[in-house]
Amino acid sequence: MALAALAGSASAESVLPARTTGPIQVVGPAGPTLAWIKFCESHPDECRVDLSQPARISLNSQVWAILTRVNERVNASILAVTDQDHWGVLDRWDFPNDGLGDCEDIQLLKRKLLVEAGLSHRAMRMAAVIDEQGQGHAVLMVLTDRGDIILDNKRNPILPWRQTGYVFVKREGTNSRAWVALGDQPPPFSTANR
Repeated sequence: MALAALAGSASAESVLPARTTGPIQVVGPAGPTLAWIKFCESHPDECRVDLSQPARISLNSQVWAILTRVNERVNASILAVTDQDHWGVLDRWDFPNDGLGDCEDIQLLKRKLLVEAGLSHRAMRMAAVIDEQGQGHAVLMVLTDRGDIILDNKRNPILPWRQTGYVFVKREGTNSRAWVALGDQPPPFSTANR
């Protein structure tokens, strides 16, 4: 029911992508940011990993339409602002309930809405990247049977991870609350940009 409602309102330009280049390679354990730990203390349900949920989503036209609709809707409705400007702190992860937030806040809202629409929480992982300007940035990585795709507040098109131009550093794991390393790049700065 929620899936059908969101899928029905997706933009007409939503075209299911062909199989992407596949999943990103996990190379080992990684530590979460302090802001993530504090977010989990405030929102423990958002950080639980339910092993009964699928670790990958079957990407069909209905799911693609939902992903596209939520990504576009949230990108249009939240004003990107740094944590320093918003809260007076370097890094804080939370839902943008006041209509303001930085990259991780925006991605957390997308994931929450997608879970409410019936998608697997376990298959949607927060990821830390280094963007095209060399800055720390957070994206929502959706693990699918067609490869890993990225929802981003910097652009509306949903892209395969290899097509973003980002260096992928780490993401939430799919089997526990632990984070996993995605390469040997230096970690992004503690503050994320907009």
